[in-house]
Amino acid sequence: MDFNDILPAYDRVADHWAATRNRTLFERGALSAALDGQTGAAVLDLGCGAGLPIARWFTDQGCAVTGVDGSKRMLDLFRGNLPDARAVLADMRGLSLGQRFDVIVAWDSFFHLSREAQRAMFPVFKAHVAPGARLVLTTGPGDSEAMGRVGEEPVIHASLSPDAYRALFAAHGFEVLWFRPDDAEFHGHSVWLAQRSGGIA
Repeated sequence: MDFNDILPAYDRVADHWAATRNRTLFERGALSAALDGQTGAAVLDLGCGAGLPIARWFTDQGCAVTGVDGSKRMLDLFRGNLPDARAVLADMRGLSLGQRFDVIVAWDSFFHLSREAQRAMFPVFKAHVAPGARLVLTTGPGDSEAMGRVGEEPVIHASLSPDAYRALFAAHGFEVLWFRPDDAEFHGHSVWLAQRSGGIA
């Protein structure tokens, strides 16, 4: 298993993943903080999976959601669950939609990229954010690489150090609003909330 095996693995387990995905919306605190009271926000969900519960929550708030996933089966499920949302079959690495968003979410997806690919995602984030846009990102709590499982499929995770992420955010014009490692409210996830500066450079 390496990082290039992730998308085929999720294609194979998409139905199992969708059936067993936690839908209690323990993520709500981070999603609400990202939305920050906006109405009609344009939201980019990177690694959207089947769209439940995160993309559905945003659509319920009146947001215009674009879901991006590199797994065709996942995106088929997303379209079935959110027929009015935009669905894009694409690998987030090198994504270029020609649109800027008010919120970007990469929950339990970004950490499936290699360390090098994670670093290369920051220009992608920057290219897709409007002034003042917020970004929610889950990573590991520290520099690490580990194996996990989704259904019967092994999956790999990687993370940089918090200092490395802070440097990347700063270099690409984001202010870190908070980082909550291994947070109990988020069921042990390590979650970043960052905001793009007012101008686009």
